[in-house]
Amino acid sequence: MAKSQGGRRQPAEPVRRDVGYAPAREVLIRCGMEVMTQQGFAATGLDALLRRATVPKGSFYHYFDSKAEYGREIMRAYDSFFRHKLDRALDDEKLAPLARMRAFVEGAKAGMAKYSYTRGCLVGNLSQEVEALPEDYRPALDGIIKGWQRKVARCLEHARDAGEIGDAADCDALAEFFWIGWEGAVMRARLVRNGTPLDTFISGFVAGLPRPDGPKPRSKERT
Repeated sequence: MAKSQGGRRQPAEPVRRDVGYAPAREVLIRCGMEVMTQQGFAATGLDALLRRATVPKGSFYHYFDSKAEYGREIMRAYDSFFRHKLDRALDDEKLAPLARMRAFVEGAKAGMAKYSYTRGCLVGNLSQEVEALPEDYRPALDGIIKGWQRKVARCLEHARDAGEIGDAADCDALAEFFWIGWEGAVMRARLVRNGTPLDTFISGFVAGLPRPDGPKPRSKERT
């Protein structure tokens, strides 16, 4: 309570809580990821997004020069988020390497089911509309996918070292094949609104891996 000039105590002024630069910026990026994993970049209207984030337009332009810059920051944030998911599954030493890949798929299925299969992969969504996006988005998206490929390639190398797949396996090529197929499986899962396409994909991918090399045949002894 504060004193008035007449000696009577008046209610104190409410404390203003400024959310500050980082929290407001994080809210905008998080909201952008949520919306763009549903509908992509072009269909995301800035006014509707700001209403959802409860951030005024003036504040938005304090943090980002344009929607294009905003999209770049969302891509970086999504890449960081998704790399963490990959690391959590693919670096789990309690599981055999191929079981780690299946664990990643199960986690992705759970994430999609949580939102009734209305959200897909941000990078996949943007890749579908890349012709309408700023030109520098193309190498940025490609670089993100290549980073994910390296993580899968490393897991496949562990599988090769553990004897789960053949010694001749080209893990880099297989990892590239994995992500090409994965993005299609995610799109199909959204279409049918269930996880069956993800199950079908990982089963087919694992079945198509080079078989482990068997024991070398013993030479016959001359009599």
